[in-house]
Amino acid sequence: MNKSIVFLMIGVSGFLASCKKNSAEPDADNSTPVAEKNTLQTPTANRDYLTRDSIFLYAKQTYLWNVGMPDYDTFNPRKYSSDNQVLAALAALPSTGGKDKYSFIDDGTVAGQLGGVSGDYGFSANYDASNLLRVKSVYATSPAGLAGLRRGYQITRVNGRTTLRTSQSDIDNLNDGIFGSNPSISLTVVRPDGTSQDLVINRGSYNINPILYSNTYTVGAKKVGYIVFNSFTTNSVPLLDAAFSKFSTDGVTELIVDLRYNGGGSVATAEAFTNLIAPSSQSGKVMYTTYWTKTMQDAQATILQNQKFYAKGNDGVTRLYSFFDYSYKPTAAAGNQEVFAKRGSLNGLTRVYFLVAGGTASASELLINNLKPVMDVKLIGRKTYGKPVGFFSIRIDKKDLYIPQFQTKNQADFGDYFDGLTVDKDVVDDLTKDFGDTSEKLLAQALNYSATGAFTSYLKDNALSSTSGVSRQVIDSNNEQLDHEFKGMIETRKLKLKQ
Repeated sequence: MNKSIVFLMIGVSGFLASCKKNSAEPDADNSTPVAEKNTLQTPTANRDYLTRDSIFLYAKQTYLWNVGMPDYDTFNPRKYSSDNQVLAALAALPSTGGKDKYSFIDDGTVAGQLGGVSGDYGFSANYDASNLLRVKSVYATSPAGLAGLRRGYQITRVNGRTTLRTSQSDIDNLNDGIFGSNPSISLTVVRPDGTSQDLVINRGSYNINPILYSNTYTVGAKKVGYIVFNSFTTNSVPLLDAAFSKFSTDGVTELIVDLRYNGGGSVATAEAFTNLIAPSSQSGKVMYTTYWTKTMQDAQATILQNQKFYAKGNDGVTRLYSFFDYSYKPTAAAGNQEVFAKRGSLNGLTRVYFLVAGGTASASELLINNLKPVMDVKLIGRKTYGKPVGFFSIRIDKKDLYIPQFQTKNQADFGDYFDGLTVDKDVVDDLTKDFGDTSEKLLAQALNYSATGAFTSYLKDNALSSTSGVSRQVIDSNNEQLDHEFKGMIETRKLKLKQ
């Protein structure tokens, strides 16, 4: 659950540049593609310089905000001392309007996690409303899950140090201990019954099941389904199918989808999830449209010829293609306008509630935005992250570059939620309760609305904590520093070849 992903969309046959090592993987781009005349881009054997050149040159043709970008000499990517500095300089360009908080370069970790495999401890933590550090989520089959760690446990010590926040070094210790690269972590936790336990958890590889919890509640005469979905992995559609089959058998007519820690992932998974929820009456109607950068739409992003893969052409013959051979026009014929296609047997949902937070991003927001025009949608929690853009991975040497290349808009042509999707009921995350506890504040609000048609009148907790004297703003700031969830929408669909 280390930070590696933001609103990601990756293509299975061509775009998953590093998700699986096979004949469909693009060749590593070890050269510096020359996209324009310049004087500073001299031949070099320095691989760091070559990588920084490539970051800029790929951005020049595929970056969503490439209009108005400077030329190579003016930008001079080699003057920066790291790849991340180049990305920061791109994000700071006037053409972005300050919107790019999404670009990153990765070592392949994101691709692995997108495929449903991780290699960390398997848990995350945040400070609660009383400024106490608590476990916020755990993958059941991870080292942390197998060690007995559960959501809601208070963490009092990490690697021998207290978790009380007295200085920046405390946050740094937590980031190093929980989200760093250490082979093990020692924790002291306090369980809900007040007993204390010391744990040593070793880092390990495990398969991710992003469904952390599911259940059906009886609310008066209604059956209300509840599912906690933590990541849009490419392996999760069969798991979603099974969960929704159970909801159908239970006679569910309203649904609660908990996405509060879900930073996104596969676009194809988001589409399948959308079709499990959407009414069958929408089948065949537009779900959303993908708008790639104009340079790509106009078939001018020639640099994509460097990203090669083997695939079957329209004639059924397998041959070598490149990303340049895809059509990026915002049309159904080009594969960039998706339509609803009802999935599963759960039909007739009258309302869906989404439990969200500041970490709800990318493919999560795509799912919500897809459904807003076609059914009754309620958002409960805090305003979402704001990532209506996505990308595919660009292979540079042994790295994967992710820069926004497209924006999505729903059936109503809405997709400008760069500041996040606003909620219908503002509620601070309740870390003291495990998923499924009907007294947990966000779930309780959804169940109350289902029963009464209204939210409760509790004031939102954004003032001083009654026990710690620490402001909500300070707690939120601390938690932002501990947020290492991937935020991205990765194109994982198979786009259509131009010939």
